[in-house]
Amino acid sequence: MQYRYDKYGHPVSSLAYGCMRFTKKGGKIDMAKAEAEIMEAVRLGINYFDTAYIYGGSEAAIGEIFEKNNCREQIYIADKLPHYLIKSQAGLEKTFKEQLKRLRTDYIDYYLMHMLTDIRTWERLKALGIEDWIQGKKEKGQIRQIGFSYHGNTAQFCDLLDAYPWDFCMIQYNYLDENSQAGRKGLQYAAKKRIPVMIMEPLRGGKLVELLPEKAKQMVADHYTHRTAAEWSFRWLWDQPEITAVLSGMNSIEMIRENCRIASEMSPGSFLKEDFAFIESIKKEINQSMKVGCTGCGYCMPCPKGVDIPMAFSSYNRIYSEGKGAARKGYMQCTLMRHNPTSASLCVECGKCEQHCPQGIPIRAELKKAAGELETVRYKVFGKIIRTFKMW
Repeated sequence: MQYRYDKYGHPVSSLAYGCMRFTKKGGKIDMAKAEAEIMEAVRLGINYFDTAYIYGGSEAAIGEIFEKNNCREQIYIADKLPHYLIKSQAGLEKTFKEQLKRLRTDYIDYYLMHMLTDIRTWERLKALGIEDWIQGKKEKGQIRQIGFSYHGNTAQFCDLLDAYPWDFCMIQYNYLDENSQAGRKGLQYAAKKRIPVMIMEPLRGGKLVELLPEKAKQMVADHYTHRTAAEWSFRWLWDQPEITAVLSGMNSIEMIRENCRIASEMSPGSFLKEDFAFIESIKKEINQSMKVGCTGCGYCMPCPKGVDIPMAFSSYNRIYSEGKGAARKGYMQCTLMRHNPTSASLCVECGKCEQHCPQGIPIRAELKKAAGELETVRYKVFGKIIRTFKMW
């Protein structure tokens, strides 16, 4: 296993374990299987384990496993505050205590604001006293490092990085999201500020493996290196020195061993020029299967009405590559879980965006189509619930 370093010089395994989707048996986490997999990961050198309050039994599962195997001091636990459920500082304290109890520990190594989407959301937390609360937990040693996980555009991400002295952050990033979400620009901005970045969705929820276009799958199969589609994705990421660790939700011993093998071989600068060219050829095949030819350049932004145009098109395209469920879930997270919604339906057809689009996309017409597919009755109901809960 290779290690990179956090803000304070602690070694973090370049491959991290995502604990969101353990195998279930009879509706509950298969603890025997989960324990075998986690302990194999520890044996192979993985020391960063990521969970969250809303990951259905995950916190309790890893807490039990680490206590049983007496290895808490060997590993780092990353957990997340569900700030969208918090209305008071008392709520902060209650949730944090519950997490410690589930994890069977008295401290959390890396604590994140879960799905922090924009400055206004952070301002709401500040009004609840989150900064003093964090400082108090750090002074007591109950939180070692503080960060946030993020879904959204580059500009909002950079604003959040500037809003607080974060110890680290986590973003969705892969070769298909290079110019969307926080993107490469966001990654590089974090590096400039010396903020370590953890990566989630390295395989885009499986899209970069099982859901590749058939021609792309054949290109991977025929390549002389005999690398799998997953290996290409991981290698592309680990070549970038700005990345501290890449999370992978691994649910088999074989997958853990294979990913650890790749991690042990990769270091920044080892991806060849021809490797980058091959990734670009795969991206070309993927893009040709998309509904809207948006590259995520952002020249259309900002929208006077707040529409996140690249995000809308990215989600719209996902319908045709990953299915409606994944696309709508991602769209909901990125457009509603913020102070001001950024929905496609907010478009008033002013046409300002089309004047700047280098791809010549009829943005107004495509946004209508995107809204029709993405903003379902469930989306609208969820939006009302969010607005009511936030009480803005």
